[in-house]
Amino acid sequence: MSDNKQYILYGILAGSLLFNIGHIFFSDSADSADEIAELEKEEVMPEDIDEGVAQAEVQDLEHQEALSSEWTVVKAPITQSLTHTFVNANIEKADALSMVFSRLFVWDIDMGRDLMKGDQVEVIYRIGDDGHPDIGAARLVSKKHGKTYTAFKWKAPEDEFSSYWSFDGTETNHRLKNSPIADFEQITSLLKDGRGHKGMDFKAPVGTSTTTPKSGKVTRVNFGNFRYNGNCVEIEFSDGVLAKYLHMEKILVKEGEYVKAGTAVGLVGNTGRSYAPHLHYQLNKGERVLDPVDYHGTIRRKLSNSTTPDFLRDIGVYINALDASIVADL
Repeated sequence: MSDNKQYILYGILAGSLLFNIGHIFFSDSADSADEIAELEKEEVMPEDIDEGVAQAEVQDLEHQEALSSEWTVVKAPITQSLTHTFVNANIEKADALSMVFSRLFVWDIDMGRDLMKGDQVEVIYRIGDDGHPDIGAARLVSKKHGKTYTAFKWKAPEDEFSSYWSFDGTETNHRLKNSPIADFEQITSLLKDGRGHKGMDFKAPVGTSTTTPKSGKVTRVNFGNFRYNGNCVEIEFSDGVLAKYLHMEKILVKEGEYVKAGTAVGLVGNTGRSYAPHLHYQLNKGERVLDPVDYHGTIRRKLSNSTTPDFLRDIGVYINALDASIVADL
């Protein structure tokens, strides 16, 4: 399906849900009325779309089975902070859910400054086996940005783990270029997420390989306090930046060794001050802590045209459960 056809398909799906469900965020907003008018006036020529695919996808979205009882659906207007909003909604583990929710959209919106009273948050979540909130779908309607942000948990065919994707098939999180870890379940900490954490945390199973993104010298192995760092490695790149890998299960390099870009440094673990298996990746230049996002640069993936129909079909159960319209920025 061409990009134009895919775009039109999204519009058809969104429009169908808008009118069939009859619920619209900002129903009292003139802007929303204008958007609906534009949808009504939009002309779609038969030769521009694959009618069979479009009809099948709309039917799939409208006839999904209900979510299992383990999931909780929450819809609430922002009152003060996100955490305060969840507390007022009697959310179990409101603070933890707030952090997980924020990580989904922190790439596009400043969750501390951009939220406004009357913004709408919607989330489908459950408490996982590890005791932490697991989000299946989330939506944030932002007045400041004038758009709706969406995130649906879904496993792309070529991926080992599920990730989060917006309704238009764009991955919600960015990925580091030349990342120190190729396969991970989720990014659980960023320098810009407001926690004051000094590194970027990648949740991944014990034994997942980590590599050095650049050539350099292994300056230290198992340095500092094991109670905090666990098994750890420090590598100095040619530009003087120090890369620190903490909480590893096994170290695969030796102190003083020169390593080339792509060399395996160690295996993800759960050692030291760690509450779940993950890699803590930290960059320092002298005393200054660098943000890996700025240092590496990032890419943002988008689902292929061939994968999009499966994605739209599978997230239909979440859309139905939210019982609200999709007004995505396509």
